[in-house]
Amino acid sequence: MTNAVEIRNIDKQFVLRHTRSIKEAIVWLAKGRKGDLSEKFYALSDVSIDIEQGDTVALLGFNGSGKSTLLKHISGVMLPDSGTVHTRGRVAGLIEVGAGFHPDLSGRDNVFLNGAILGMSEAQINERFDSIIEFAEIGQFIDTEVKFYSSGMYLRLAFSVAVHTDPEVFLVDEILAVGDEPFQRKCIDKIKELAGEGKTLVVVSHDLDLVSRICQRGILLEQGKVRFDGPIDAAVARLRGDG
Repeated sequence: MTNAVEIRNIDKQFVLRHTRSIKEAIVWLAKGRKGDLSEKFYALSDVSIDIEQGDTVALLGFNGSGKSTLLKHISGVMLPDSGTVHTRGRVAGLIEVGAGFHPDLSGRDNVFLNGAILGMSEAQINERFDSIIEFAEIGQFIDTEVKFYSSGMYLRLAFSVAVHTDPEVFLVDEILAVGDEPFQRKCIDKIKELAGEGKTLVVVSHDLDLVSRICQRGILLEQGKVRFDGPIDAAVARLRGDG
């Protein structure tokens, strides 16, 4: 089986800048700026994962465990400080609502802009345009500037463009928490449909019942390290403290 995603020994550090009092800052300056007012921490530490084509994977863990950071590395939004991330085929999905959308452009223009960013040709976007709009349930607002959209409308259009790129690897980050319940169900059905077609799915969600229905494999992260990688039920049980 061919790997859709190969992650090798990646590290990612962030700098936390601490707000100090004026007095502390003056003392720090008086000492010739000795010592650091910031602190580094590892968001990801020596993470290695293989995800095969057709795998349905949930990244699990508490807040700050590194789930979203890892997803952003798979998408290419972030680059590791060390190590490598390789993906095969088109990677698309929802890492942040409407990332790549321009607020001053209409929904129609943003479909073409976002589709191009996600790797579709103009001909492909034209061919799928009606289907994108129908799925998004945007209707007469398609020619309105998206800065006037509600968060739900924004989400529906962003999700619709992403799924219509026909990606080999589809990424979803906690995005289904936004929007009304009927559209959430529609999104979940679409994600299941993609999985049924043999697409690779990588999902981040705090909804453990949802990921248990969608995914077969769970990767449990804790403080930037992989603590467990195995069947989804076992991963969820560990996170809940049952396993």
